[in-house]
Amino acid sequence: MKIIIIGLGNFGGHLAEKLAQRGNEVIGVDSSIDKVNAMKDKLTHAICLNATDQMALSNLPLKNSDIVMVCIGENEGANIIVTAILKNIGVNRLISRAINPLHESVLQALGVHEIVHPEAETAERWAKKLCLEGVLNSFDLNKNYSIVEVEVPKQYVGKTYEDAAFKERYNVTVLTIIKHSEQSSFLGKNKIVSNVEGAPDPNRIIAADDVLVVFGENNDLQKFVRG
Repeated sequence: MKIIIIGLGNFGGHLAEKLAQRGNEVIGVDSSIDKVNAMKDKLTHAICLNATDQMALSNLPLKNSDIVMVCIGENEGANIIVTAILKNIGVNRLISRAINPLHESVLQALGVHEIVHPEAETAERWAKKLCLEGVLNSFDLNKNYSIVEVEVPKQYVGKTYEDAAFKERYNVTVLTIIKHSEQSSFLGKNKIVSNVEGAPDPNRIIAADDVLVVFGENNDLQKFVRG
């Protein structure tokens, strides 16, 4: 994938490096020349510019990138300005970092596709989530093994879990199934509720909205997610 990371601080820098290590084309952007120089040999390109300058920002290959991620954390105002510019330009997938609940509300109002909370989420976790399509969440047990929440690969919808034979095909274990449903509160607001259904019955038919919690070695998990 082609990914632009704006803001090469502690979170953004680590994320950019991990994404590059996974074989992605990564452009890192920061207003600090020291941060740019520290990353220039680790990324496809590292560029020093003021991202709040719309003219300078528009010179980046934004429309040709799969993901543009705003990781600016030191300056909430700059984060919002850059996010608004990118939303107005219309990038393919816009992800922005939230510093506090109010900031998150502003980003949601801007229509950001996804919001990052670095204080609770690691760069490794986001690197995995961005690189593996269908992964909704992940928990690293160590450097080799993980547990991930993943959408069911489309080719298995309608089959039984026994016929899918995930263990035999990919050497991964389905620990449980999660079903997401929408419920209305007494205030009239809808919210998504997750229901854990336990280990799958071998004869259960796989549904398109099944979310699988899967354990395995990272390479095996990648093969499983990619089908």
